[in-house]
Amino acid sequence: MENSAPIPQGSQASDEAAEYKKIWLYQAQSKIYPRSVSGLFSRWRWAMVALTQLLFYGLPWLDWGSRQAVLFELDSRRFYIFGLVLYPQDFIYLTAMLLLSAYALFLFTAVAGRLWCGYTCPQTVYSEIFMWIERRIEGDRAARMRLDQSPWTLEKLGRKAGKQLAWIALGLWTGFTFVGYFTPIRQLAGAVLSLGTGPWETFWVLFYGFATYGNAGYMREQVCKYMCPYARFQSAMFDKDTLIISYDAERGEPRGARGKKVDAKAAGLGSCIDCNLCVQVCPTGIDIRQGLQYECIGCAACVDVCDGVMDKMGYARGLVRYDTQHGLQNHWDRGQLLRRMFRPRVLIYSAILFLISGALLWSLLTRTPFRVNVVRDRAALARQVEDGFIENVYRLQIMNGTEQVQSYALSAEGLDGLRWSGPERMSLAPAEARWVTLSLRIPPESAQAAGTGAKPILIKARMSGSDKQRVEKSTFVVIRP
Repeated sequence: MENSAPIPQGSQASDEAAEYKKIWLYQAQSKIYPRSVSGLFSRWRWAMVALTQLLFYGLPWLDWGSRQAVLFELDSRRFYIFGLVLYPQDFIYLTAMLLLSAYALFLFTAVAGRLWCGYTCPQTVYSEIFMWIERRIEGDRAARMRLDQSPWTLEKLGRKAGKQLAWIALGLWTGFTFVGYFTPIRQLAGAVLSLGTGPWETFWVLFYGFATYGNAGYMREQVCKYMCPYARFQSAMFDKDTLIISYDAERGEPRGARGKKVDAKAAGLGSCIDCNLCVQVCPTGIDIRQGLQYECIGCAACVDVCDGVMDKMGYARGLVRYDTQHGLQNHWDRGQLLRRMFRPRVLIYSAILFLISGALLWSLLTRTPFRVNVVRDRAALARQVEDGFIENVYRLQIMNGTEQVQSYALSAEGLDGLRWSGPERMSLAPAEARWVTLSLRIPPESAQAAGTGAKPILIKARMSGSDKQRVEKSTFVVIRP
């Protein structure tokens, strides 16, 4: 079914002479065949690919003592990050890390545009890896285009099948590594080899593997252009002093093809030879010469290829470069661009980032390495026992947040004559959490002096050999004798 809308052209007074133009509301997306490129920014991009993937694939295999260095055990609700043991109650640290990530993104975007997208975003990183596999098997841009347009042969079938197998293997390995952060990876590897993985482990390996395969193998620029919200709200973080990939139209226009020996000025031409290589290397298929576009991910592939063309033509580099709108208009040099970098927006983001980082570091350094939870026994709020004593029963949980055996001294205060009935010391294994039942009692005279009702008390746990302690507030219910 054709979806189009007629649009009248010309004078409204002459309906008979009105012309109509057909505009397609739906159009198939043409496949983009990015050309390979080499240069300074390409090397930086591959360095970030190597760094991020070394961390992602390597961290689960590192050991810290007798356990995996980075492990998020959802069943036991413990999260191990090297020597740090966190519990769900430490959610504040995750909040601080998310704030740090957000303000770092705002800062980098205000300074130099979409650096995250161009160099370290997982979509960019895995697309680079998948395209590298594609080039190794099917060839560079022209060879891939010829292969796709050619009829099916054994060679084409072999190349396509080889590419698919390599993509699927990488996707499954990525899914396996992802699950290895939640299930000890050596244990998971044994389960995979023996086909003994559980239903959730199997689901997440396949799901994450399929997501990697689909996003990096097929969707690629579609994720950046249509699915990623960052592309849509980035303009709110840009200003005219943000470093972006820029085409120097004043120097490049009028563009036109010419030989190397042609004098561009005498021919009335700019530096751009209209080779379209900047379009061919772009992973999102845009023409940077049309100005800033939301599809641009700041990867600088067009900068590398244009610098190469300028070198061959004997022209100065920088026709396409990192620059700011003010820098282009005012012909600023590098020093002026750097000085303008320290503008109020950047300083505010930097100050907030510094404060959050400092607060997070201070909190981690002064953190009490254990947790205490107190829960009143719901069976009976209070009861009278022998000799007229009033008794309340509690359940106490202590969680050891260290990698060593720890001992804790327990006590309570808040009412005259308050007596502790239960274990006064507890010894916990590394990262162990244990519940114990205890009771508190007060004599009849203290109950009479305090009066009936809920009275505030404090339950304390102190780590042996340390001044670290936790104080939990609770209540003691006094009833009439």
